[in-house]
Amino acid sequence: MRRVPLLALAALLAGCAEPPVDPAPEQPTAQAPPAFADAEITEDVMALWSRSCVLCHVHGEANAPRVGDAEAWAPRLALGEDVLLARTVEGYNDMPPLGYCMACEREDFRALIRFMAAGAP
Repeated sequence: MRRVPLLALAALLAGCAEPPVDPAPEQPTAQAPPAFADAEITEDVMALWSRSCVLCHVHGEANAPRVGDAEAWAPRLALGEDVLLARTVEGYNDMPPLGYCMACEREDFRALIRFMAAGAP
């Protein structure tokens, strides 16, 4: 007779236990690389920078995003590489076509944007 109340008590206590928690799904650790991440910043690219981009991007002339200003670069980078490169080549708002860099190729612009957005080679 005593076994019935003990079994009932054991069943009642088992029902009060917390349900098993499924482990959280594993989060991927690798993220997609940011735009322009593979662009190579070379001495030649930095020479192009010093002859053209520096005119506006050091002091923010004509509303140009300053070198290393993550807040200013974030919405531009969010547009994607293709849009940002098109605006660089064609000009956009106060930025002149090619950003005064007539000698720059597509890969040069990619590296220059990477440098300016990050603020360091």
